[in-house]
Amino acid sequence: MALSSPPPKRDSDFLGLKKELPPRRNWLLGAASFLLPLVLWAIVSYVPWLWHPLVHVIDAGEVEMFSEGMDLPRADFDRANAQAVAEGLAPGSGTRVNPVYLPAPHEVARAFYTAFTTPPRLPGEPWLHQSLWHSIKVIASGFLLSSLVGVPLGILCGSFRFFSRLHEPFIEFFRYLPAPAFGALCVAMLGIHDAPKVAIIFIGTFFQQVLVIANTVRKVDPGLIEAAQTLGASRRKLVTRVIIPSSIPEIFTDMRILLGWAWTYLIVAEIIGATSGLTWFINQQARYRNFDNVYAAICLIGFIGLGTDILLAKLGTMIFPWRRRNRGPSFLGSLISRLIKPLKKSIHTAGSTASAPAPPSKTSPAASDIPPSA
Repeated sequence: MALSSPPPKRDSDFLGLKKELPPRRNWLLGAASFLLPLVLWAIVSYVPWLWHPLVHVIDAGEVEMFSEGMDLPRADFDRANAQAVAEGLAPGSGTRVNPVYLPAPHEVARAFYTAFTTPPRLPGEPWLHQSLWHSIKVIASGFLLSSLVGVPLGILCGSFRFFSRLHEPFIEFFRYLPAPAFGALCVAMLGIHDAPKVAIIFIGTFFQQVLVIANTVRKVDPGLIEAAQTLGASRRKLVTRVIIPSSIPEIFTDMRILLGWAWTYLIVAEIIGATSGLTWFINQQARYRNFDNVYAAICLIGFIGLGTDILLAKLGTMIFPWRRRNRGPSFLGSLISRLIKPLKKSIHTAGSTASAPAPPSKTSPAASDIPPSA
C-alpha cells in the first residue's frame, strides 16, 4: 500500500533574513507599498472629522464677513456665526474642506488627463507634453555626458591605484559641494538656456558616478585577476577581459541608481536661467493655484523615473540572464505579465482557429468525391 505524501508546508515565515519571498506574496507586498500611502491620502481627503481645517461657505446668511464660495478657518467661521446669532442675525452655513493645496486623489487623477488636454492659458506657452519632453532631453543630455566621462574614469580608478590616488581625493572633496551652488557660474559661462541646466545635472551626477563605479570595480574577485595574471594577461587584457566583464552587471545597476539621482537635480537645474520644462509647468500651475496639476506633474516625474528603472531592470535581465537565477519576479514585472497574459491567450486562440482545417463545403465536393471521367 502506497503512502500518500504529506501536503507541502506553507511558508509562514514573513521575515526571513535575506530570504526570497514567494511570487504571490512578493506581488501583494508590492501592491501594498502603493496602496498604503494612497489609502492614507484618501482618509485625510474624504473623512471630514479627521482633519478638514477649513469651511467652504455655501450660504453666507446675514454674516457680513461671509461670501459664498470662500474658504476660511473653522474657528473663524464658528466665531462669526456665534456673533451673528447673538445679534439676532441668520448664521451662515458651509462644509468642511481641506486647503486647496491638498486636493483629493480623484482630483489629481482627473488632472492627469486634463493637464495634457487643456491648452495653455497664454499663447506661446508650452503644453505639458512639450514641457515633459524638454525635461527628458535635459536629463538625458546631462546623464549621457556624465556617463561618457564618469564610467571610464571610475573603471580606471577602481582598477589602478595610480588613477585612484590621482583623481579620487579631489573628487571626494568636490562631491560635497552642492550642485545648485554653481548655478550662477553656469549661467555666466553657458548662458540662460539649456546648457547650464545640463551642466548642473552633470555636476550633481559625475562625481558620485566616478566613486560609485570605482568602488564596484574594486569588488571584482581577486582570484580571477590572479588567474589571468598567471596565464600572462597584460594590463589592458586584465581590464577588458576580466575586470569589465566581471563588474559590468553591478555597473549597470549603479547606472540605474545614478539615473534616479539625476532626476532629483532636474527641478533645481530647470530654475536656473530661463525656467523651462516640468519645473516651469509646476510653477505656473502653483501660481494659478491649480494644485491638482502640480501633484499630477510631480507624480508624473515619479512614474517616468519608475518606468525607466523597470525597463532598465528588464533590459538587465536580458543582457545578464544569470542574474535572474533564484530571484522571484518583481512586483511590476508580475503585474505586466498578468496584464499581457489574457492578450497572449487570445492571440494563441486566434492562431489555433486560423490554422485549423476548414470544414468541407457542401457546394464544392472534395476531389475524391468526383467520379473519374469515362
